[in-house]
Amino acid sequence: MCCPSLRGLRSVPHVSDHGDVAHGWVLLLAQLPASPSSPRVTVWRRARSAGAIGVQNGAWVLPDGPDHVRFFTGLATYVREHGGSAFALRTASATGGEDDEIVARFRSDRAKEYAELTERGEELLAELAKETERSNFTFAELEENEQDLDRLAGWLEKIMVRDFFPDEQAKDAAALLERCRAALETFTGEVYRSEGVAPEDPAGS
Repeated sequence: MCCPSLRGLRSVPHVSDHGDVAHGWVLLLAQLPASPSSPRVTVWRRARSAGAIGVQNGAWVLPDGPDHVRFFTGLATYVREHGGSAFALRTASATGGEDDEIVARFRSDRAKEYAELTERGEELLAELAKETERSNFTFAELEENEQDLDRLAGWLEKIMVRDFFPDEQAKDAAALLERCRAALETFTGEVYRSEGVAPEDPAGS
């Protein structure tokens, strides 16, 4: 059984009048035999890819929403098909403190991803600056940096899809990606000039 698409799984939390996040949750309670290990690895990978957090051994949480209910229901079916037991449950918001702790866990997971993406983005900017200083304006270098930027863009999209409680880190990451795009555009122009070719005119003139 394949993993459901993660597109469109964004869930917007309800913020109370006091500024606290109040939200229902979807729980997956799953237990699988110790052997073989591949079904447990599959559940772990699918849950993590969807942005779920593990709160106990075999227990996963996502913000409440129909897409997340369907996702955990499908994952529970997968667990049962592989000899395990599983339940997908909806629950109302916990007490304020517990809700805050769960939200903090989600943000902590995304913060780690944003930090790693930021590191890779800064590395791309440094690489472009280094090659510019060396006047290494070659097609091979351009192609390599274009691939790096495409990977960063795809990675950021995945992170933002599962960033259910976005904060300034999401804006900072998007701004960094725009800096990378601008730097690569400048580098591209230098490559075209170095190679004696004109860049494509999107207006066709």
